[in-house]
Amino acid sequence: MIFNSKYPDIKIPQVGIYQYVTSNPNKISEDKVIYLDGITGKSYTFGEFKHESKKFAAGLQDKLEFKHSDVLAIFSPNQVDYPIVLFGAIAAGGKVATIDTNNKATELSYQSTDSSASVLIVHPELLEIAIEASIDSKILTSKILLFGDQEIKGYKPYRSILIGDRVRPIKFILRGGRGVEGIVKKYYVLSVITLIEPIYYTPEEAKSTTAYLLYSSGTIGTQKCIERTHTNAGATTIIHSSFSVETFCESIQKYKINLIYAAPEIILKLVNDPLAQQFNLSSVDTILSAVAPLGDKLGEEFYEMFKMPILQTYGLTETGVVLRPQSDTIKNAAPAKMLSEDGRELGYNEPGELWVHGPNIMKGYLNNKEVTDAVIDKDGFFNTGEIAYIDEQGNYLLVIEKKDLINYKDFQVVPSELESILLTHDAISDAAVIGYYSEEEATEIPIAYVTIKNEHEQTQDLAKKIQSFVDEKVATHKKLRGGVLFIDRIPKNEAGKILKKLLREKLKNDINE
Repeated sequence: MIFNSKYPDIKIPQVGIYQYVTSNPNKISEDKVIYLDGITGKSYTFGEFKHESKKFAAGLQDKLEFKHSDVLAIFSPNQVDYPIVLFGAIAAGGKVATIDTNNKATELSYQSTDSSASVLIVHPELLEIAIEASIDSKILTSKILLFGDQEIKGYKPYRSILIGDRVRPIKFILRGGRGVEGIVKKYYVLSVITLIEPIYYTPEEAKSTTAYLLYSSGTIGTQKCIERTHTNAGATTIIHSSFSVETFCESIQKYKINLIYAAPEIILKLVNDPLAQQFNLSSVDTILSAVAPLGDKLGEEFYEMFKMPILQTYGLTETGVVLRPQSDTIKNAAPAKMLSEDGRELGYNEPGELWVHGPNIMKGYLNNKEVTDAVIDKDGFFNTGEIAYIDEQGNYLLVIEKKDLINYKDFQVVPSELESILLTHDAISDAAVIGYYSEEEATEIPIAYVTIKNEHEQTQDLAKKIQSFVDEKVATHKKLRGGVLFIDRIPKNEAGKILKKLLREKLKNDINE
């Protein structure tokens, strides 16, 4: 059966992304700061943002012969100039490919080539990688430009080439083949939070609200969807290029931040670092947590320390937010269905693969029809790869990504449940659980990697105590039959999601030693 959203339909503005973001429905002042670097203090007012992004768009067209549907790639960590480049490219009728800053030259070259990027805007610290990648990606040297104000090895800042004193207006066309219609169709995902559940502020709230934009998140770029929605609403967004407990808390205290987006990894760091409690964080009204499940124990411990409510959301780069918080439950913000392994539609309280539908769903994976067809069915439903179920009240329970389930004999073990228990142990600062196939038991069994706190030593006795600590609290099929292994740091991506593929590869080496 199809589970429709309990939220009313939202009227989707029939305008391009750039026009929507700069529409200013709350009539905020042109002098209102909307982007602020939490470290350097550099900022853009709403008026400056519009002015600079339009000049950037004109510069692309005039100086680099950037045409409708051309692709601009951004290779940079989070920073206050990021929105200028992103929205400037969109205003010029182009597409934007945001590239993970962890990529090596071969990966950067592949993504640049695969996306057909003709322009690359790169952070100075990543220039050497970009130069090496450009050899194979065929991006012209003259079209590789830098963030910042300094010329390096002959590579110039984008500002000196594209912006200068340029004032030529940019013409936007809603209909027809050469205007922003293509952007709207191709890049709905950029404003997906607005499509699903907009962030509404009254005009007065918009003048004072400050949203904290955490460091890099997700694969569509470090700004993700936050800057789109809050720019349109008129809130100030604080931007950091990287995370530390001190700078995070300093920004909250200094700028009286109201709303925070934080992955569970950040919540864990705030709980474990005594420094966080030395700051005044009372301005925070709400924390939105996503990327990975937030365990009940960690959430409760955080609330006891800081008295800040945490609401969990769920989504993907391909879909944006599809499940959103309502009080202490999670509701679907888009039509959904659960499918069994043989493709049957399931009913209430029947776990199955979660498929979602709506205008927020991506059009597809670029230049990869085969993979696109595998995840989007004929009715437009997208396969999230998650196992979930819904109860009669419309509450969703996300079980796990299908690929991470541990199949122990006739049972399925959810790693996040065991991870939540591990994190309650006094000696553990972080943990991850994976499964591996045991020849002896002829089935998959759970094994834990743990990072222990500094005051404890990595001993076999401690490993056995941790294993017993978990085994005493779970059903027989969930026991850590693979034991407990120590690791200095749980590998995670920049958004805080555990990289279990890397742990599986490490486990192969650890077992063979």
